[in-house]
Amino acid sequence: MSMQADETAPRTRRWLVMLPLIGFGVLAAFFLLRLYGGDPSKIPSALIGRPAPQTTLPALQGLTRDGDAVPGLDPAVFKGRVSVVNVWASWCVPCHDEAPLLIELGKDKRLQLVGINYKDVADNARRFLGRYGNPFSAVGVDGNGRASIEWGVYGVPETFVVGRDGTIVYKLVGPITPQNIDRVLKAEIEKALKAGS
Repeated sequence: MSMQADETAPRTRRWLVMLPLIGFGVLAAFFLLRLYGGDPSKIPSALIGRPAPQTTLPALQGLTRDGDAVPGLDPAVFKGRVSVVNVWASWCVPCHDEAPLLIELGKDKRLQLVGINYKDVADNARRFLGRYGNPFSAVGVDGNGRASIEWGVYGVPETFVVGRDGTIVYKLVGPITPQNIDRVLKAEIEKALKAGS
């Protein structure tokens, strides 16, 4: 046996041993990029371009706005106006952070804000809106979470933009933040306002 053949065999074995490690490293890098490389608010929704769910939800008992009882969710509310639907709960920490931004958004009279109160206690939900203010023209109570499933909600908070024709045109997963309200949410609202005007 030649000296060259003796040196080649250990090198070949080293590469064969290293090959699974290299493969594992490439797979690990791929998974890390997929896990941390994207924006979780850009999770696609199967409901984009489809009519808003025809779910009727009861009103949050005892909730008033300007002295009048705030109605629950009636799907007819989406016809003719651009709507921002926010799924929230008093126990949701990011919902507290986004509440002042929703109050500001609610000042835009070109649209209406609709709330879906997710698996909450009525007293806590009323206290939450009493603390921050109520930007919603309607608040439907989703006590068992079934309506939120119909809306394709992953978790609270989530926000949808519904066009004048009652079609969902955008979904924001996660809280509304100072970073995404102008750049993302208001841009999508403007698109919806221009469409069908």
